[in-house]
Amino acid sequence: MVTVLFNGLLFVQPAKVQAAEPVNLNLEAKAAILIEATTGQVLYEMNADQPMPPASMSKMMTEYLVMDAVKSGKINWDTIVSPSQYSVDVIGSGQLIGPGEKYSVEDLFGAMSIYSANDATVALAEAIGGTEETFVKMMNDTAKKFGFNEKSFFINSTGLSRADLGKYAPPGTEPDTMITARDAAVLAYHILNEHPEVLKFSSIPSKKFRPNDPAPMINWNWMLEGNKDKPNFKSYVYQGMDGLKTGHTLEAGYCFTGTASRNGMRLISVVMNTPSEAKRFRETQKLLDYGFNTFEMKSVLPAKSEVDSLKTIAVKKGIKTEVPVVTADAVDFVVKKGETPLLTMEAAPGKELKSAPIQTGDVLGTVKVKMNDMEKTVNLIAAQDLEKGSWFRLMMRGIKNFFGGIFSGIANGLKNLF
Repeated sequence: MVTVLFNGLLFVQPAKVQAAEPVNLNLEAKAAILIEATTGQVLYEMNADQPMPPASMSKMMTEYLVMDAVKSGKINWDTIVSPSQYSVDVIGSGQLIGPGEKYSVEDLFGAMSIYSANDATVALAEAIGGTEETFVKMMNDTAKKFGFNEKSFFINSTGLSRADLGKYAPPGTEPDTMITARDAAVLAYHILNEHPEVLKFSSIPSKKFRPNDPAPMINWNWMLEGNKDKPNFKSYVYQGMDGLKTGHTLEAGYCFTGTASRNGMRLISVVMNTPSEAKRFRETQKLLDYGFNTFEMKSVLPAKSEVDSLKTIAVKKGIKTEVPVVTADAVDFVVKKGETPLLTMEAAPGKELKSAPIQTGDVLGTVKVKMNDMEKTVNLIAAQDLEKGSWFRLMMRGIKNFFGGIFSGIANGLKNLF
């Protein structure tokens, strides 16, 4: 099991959940993975740790860093960006930006996430990093913090190859960007858990970049639920699909990181190097169908629950010497439908004894819940307020404890004599 703590968010990637029998989904892809989006539990994988070119799925890291910059206040959605000549010239999807024009971060982000626009992506990378080279260092530093495969790395913000970039190719002798299917799933996990606003953009089927543009940008994700009334995409539409990022180059083949939510469970799927644009969506459907049909989210310990092994925790200087505690949050695991999970729980008070006054919700301990090779730790919190005891009450309690200790010692001594 791998645990990564980043920006206060705990990512637990446990051993994969096993179905009753080995599953062969007959995927026409060179690599694939399926995980649940809140626990990170792996439901299916195939060659998930083989580094491959991801094409425009690289832009998920650019999306993450842009949203992180907005969240931290470094920029805001209304910040105006003046694109460089590089961003105007870059080839491939996009070609929306004109020289000397200015755009808001939100408009550029929309072009990147809806239309996979390379020009908008470069403009955003330069706006945050100063140069794309500096931004790429941020990408690789973040990948390391997320626990990416040691052979994974980014060379630019877009996923384009060195050959595609021509005179704008970065210095160095490294090959083109490489990540694994697991890396893509981990990245999508962090995006969805830390920056769920991405779905506001990725779920848009089409939108004009400028109000007076003759035609809208068409989202490359044919599976979006918003396409259900569009004849060209209707057969690909998947209920609950609202993201996340496609990718294609000759070297990468057709790739797709998708996410869909049904019946209170969100899944993240990744397919890499499928043979055609249509196949990447058909293979994604196989993955998601398997996940939603086979597994369910089960709350194994509801929020505000007592834990039998530690119903109260001792405190100092209160009108009482202990306070009842309950779980702060629910503990949820993905289980095979119809399965009753076997659980173990380890509860413990905090390292230091807390002093009154105690307020409802104060963290006083933790409980670790384990299911097979998976575990989750949640806080134990005070279930009620506890006032500080008066000086007289505390003095009398001290006297009682003092003499109680003496009498107990005498009794034990007499017992040992006889």
